[in-house]
Amino acid sequence: MANTYSQLHIQLVFAVKYRASLILPKWKDRLHQYISGIIQNNEHKMLQVNSMPDHIHIFVGMRPQQAISALVQNIKAESSKWVKANRFCLSSFAWQEGFGAFSYSKSHVDNVIRYIQNQEAHHKKETFLDEYRRLLKAFGIDYEEQYIFKEPE
Repeated sequence: MANTYSQLHIQLVFAVKYRASLILPKWKDRLHQYISGIIQNNEHKMLQVNSMPDHIHIFVGMRPQQAISALVQNIKAESSKWVKANRFCLSSFAWQEGFGAFSYSKSHVDNVIRYIQNQEAHHKKETFLDEYRRLLKAFGIDYEEQYIFKEPE
């Protein structure tokens, strides 16, 4: 798109289906690399990615040619296929429906990158659901509790 200029920094957050703790340390870095490739193939810029066993944070410099929901759908579909093809999980792997998308100004980029890098330490103090609710409230997003990511079964 000629003469189109943008600066869009988006943090994506979504969970493993039923928030099952399926993302294991022994292959999570490979998952991050694979997702980084998906983002780059969609002509966006990966700024930071990190996951916990039950959810993932992805920080992207987005190009305006693709809707956020289309990018998330692509990430979820392709990464689920990849996890299954590599047989990383004994049970079936899938991402839960829905996602959070939070936009940041350029002045906040370094802080968001550090925040995502430090997920392990952060989640020693705050659960994923509490973190997610806090993000929704901080960004003034109305939500209904019944549609927040499901508790593990």
